[in-house]
Amino acid sequence: MQPAPFPLSRPRRLRRTRVLRELARETHLSRRDLVAPLFVKEGIDEPVPISSMPGHHQHTLESLRKEAAELAALGVPALLLFGVPAHKDAEGSQAWAPEGIVQQALRALTADLGDEVALVGDLCLCEYTDHGHCGLLQDGGAVANDATLQRYARIAVAQAEAGAAVIAPSGMMDGQVGAIRAALDDAGFADTAILAYAAKYASGLYGPFREAAEGAPRFGDRTGYQMDPANADEALREVALDVAEGADMVMVKPALAYLDVLWRVKQAFGLPTAAYHVSGEYAMVKAAAERGWVDGDRVMLEVLTGIRRAGADLVVTYFAREAAPLL
Repeated sequence: MQPAPFPLSRPRRLRRTRVLRELARETHLSRRDLVAPLFVKEGIDEPVPISSMPGHHQHTLESLRKEAAELAALGVPALLLFGVPAHKDAEGSQAWAPEGIVQQALRALTADLGDEVALVGDLCLCEYTDHGHCGLLQDGGAVANDATLQRYARIAVAQAEAGAAVIAPSGMMDGQVGAIRAALDDAGFADTAILAYAAKYASGLYGPFREAAEGAPRFGDRTGYQMDPANADEALREVALDVAEGADMVMVKPALAYLDVLWRVKQAFGLPTAAYHVSGEYAMVKAAAERGWVDGDRVMLEVLTGIRRAGADLVVTYFAREAAPLL
C-alpha cells in the first residue's frame, strides 16, 4: 500500500468553532479592501434616491460631503466619483471644465478629508455627452478613438488639479492610459496614479448605473469599444497594453461573471488589481433580500469575499457602506 502524500486529517476539526474557522481562514475581507462609488449631480437641491439601487442617491455637493465623511469614519479608504452635469454637449466639455461638478466635488472632499481617503476620479465622457457615448463621434456615429484621447488627457489634468489622487479611465479607448500618463506628467502630476479599467466588458449588468449616472447611449451600444463577454485571452492582452502604457493598478469589470478573468489577470501581472462589483450585481442581491429570498448581509459578505478570493486587492462596491461596519 502506497503511503498517503501527506498525513490524513479531518478537515471538520478546524470548522468546529468560530475561532478555529477564523484561524484556518485563507481569504480575509477587510473594510480597507473596499472602494465606494458615489454620484454627485449638478443643479439639485436635495439628494435624489436611485430607484434601482436602494440605499444610494445622486448627491448634492453638500450631501456628498456628509456621505464621504461617514464613509471615512467607517474606515472605507477610497471613494470613486461620478458626476452628472446640468449641461451636456457633443464633446462632454463639462468633464474637464474647472467648475465641472466632479472638479468641485474633488476640491471640497480634499479640503474635508485631506489624505485620510484616496479620491479616485472616474474618467469617461458618457455622463457628459448629449449622445451618451464614451467619446467624440465621427460621421456615421462611431466613436473617434484618437480625438477622444485628447479630451481624456484634459479631463485627467483637470481632475488631478482638483485633488484626485488616482485617475481611473473607464472608456476603453485604445491608448488611453498612455495619453493620460503623458498629460499628467507634462502638467506636473507625475505622482498621480492611474487605475485602468483594463478589462471592461460590454455587460448587461450596468442598467442601474446608467440610471444613476444618466449616461445611457442615445443610440446603439458600446460593443464596439467594450469587451465581448465571451473573451478571456483578450482581457490579458488589454491589460498588458495598459501596463505597458503606465497603469499603476488595473481593474476587471464586472466582477462576479468574470472571476476567471480576475484570477488570470492577478496571476499574470501581479499589480494591485481591482474588481468592480457593478450596479446590476448589487441590485440583484438587494432585490432578492427585499423579497426574503436570501439573507442580504450574509450573501453580501459571501460575494465580496469571493471577489477577494479570486484575486482582487480592491473591491469597488455599492455595498461598501453596509459591509464596512460588519468587518
